[in-house]
Amino acid sequence: MLLRPSGVLDSGSRPARACPEEPGAVLMSQLPFRQGVRLAVDVGSVRVGVARSDPDGVLATPLTVLASGPGAKAAQARAELARLAISEGVIEVIVGLPTSLSGREGAAAAGAREFAADLAGRLAPIPVRLVDERFTTTEAHDALRRGGKDARARRHMVDAAAAAVLLQAALDTERATGRPAGQLVPARDGVAR
Repeated sequence: MLLRPSGVLDSGSRPARACPEEPGAVLMSQLPFRQGVRLAVDVGSVRVGVARSDPDGVLATPLTVLASGPGAKAAQARAELARLAISEGVIEVIVGLPTSLSGREGAAAAGAREFAADLAGRLAPIPVRLVDERFTTTEAHDALRRGGKDARARRHMVDAAAAAVLLQAALDTERATGRPAGQLVPARDGVAR
């Protein structure tokens, strides 16, 4: 259940109770959470995985994989993703930021940042956020393997599954903290939305 700042319940459900274990603690159900569909993107050099949340922002599911690559293929993938975001009526798009275990950024992170900046320009005023994606592909491979998918089948769906892992982590973070996950991507003109 969510409380509005005035303390009025938004769902007509029971009032929130204080946590008896910790006086003054805030229950996760009291933290603000934005309703609406979100997309997440796992940017790769060959494919772009896309996942979608339900309108309540509870569950992330793999949606599609777009072909990408250098030049025109990348531009086409970005244009298709922008069309998809608008047709889905999203409230934000999450772009995975690949970093090393130490948190350092390399060429892949630079590519993801450039992709996110381009997407932010195409989607304004819909916010685009960068979220750390460490281990998402590994988790996606593991989940697909447990689901009985062989290596060949996993290759074609792992990017969308990794985007779903990323999106679920972002949704869970927002529910736990009351704040959207990640870093807001500024518009290309330098103005943050």
